[in-house]
Amino acid sequence: MSVFTNPAAGAGEQAAAYVTAVLELLGERDPMVVLRDMPIALPQAIEGLSARQLHEPERPGKWSIAQILQHLADADVVWAWRLRLILAQDRPILTGYDQDLWAERLHYDEANASEAIELFTVLRRANLRLIERASPGDLQRVGVHVERGEETLEHLRRLYAGHDLLHLRQVERVRRAVA
Repeated sequence: MSVFTNPAAGAGEQAAAYVTAVLELLGERDPMVVLRDMPIALPQAIEGLSARQLHEPERPGKWSIAQILQHLADADVVWAWRLRLILAQDRPILTGYDQDLWAERLHYDEANASEAIELFTVLRRANLRLIERASPGDLQRVGVHVERGEETLEHLRRLYAGHDLLHLRQVERVRRAVA
């Protein structure tokens, strides 16, 4: 199993390894630049692909590009909730979610790539408005993730930027496999 697999009920060590790997993808990049660029990068990443190619996984058991795009939109739904909880409440509990169950039960296999990008873009714009207005003190506010423990808003900002890079890289890899 890849370090980038993020099972909902993973052991603490798995969660820590995932977070470390995602943050390493971000490196020294400005997370705000990455977060702002993603709604532009996604349409460019799928330009010229057919509906068949968008729904074809790189191999059996893996996500297609359309599924990845739907995951990104849903991840921003989760980020929207966590961001608002941390800004508005003191030390809120942040629940985890099983991305594979979401993919299965929310029918990612039927996702429309354009609609997923549109939803992602709207959510990202709203999330960026909040994070851009956050004060330095707000960025140090803490939520308590049920699997990973205390996480500041600054940490989540970096984590979601790294998550963007992870999945953009995945889209590019799947594109090469199906094109």
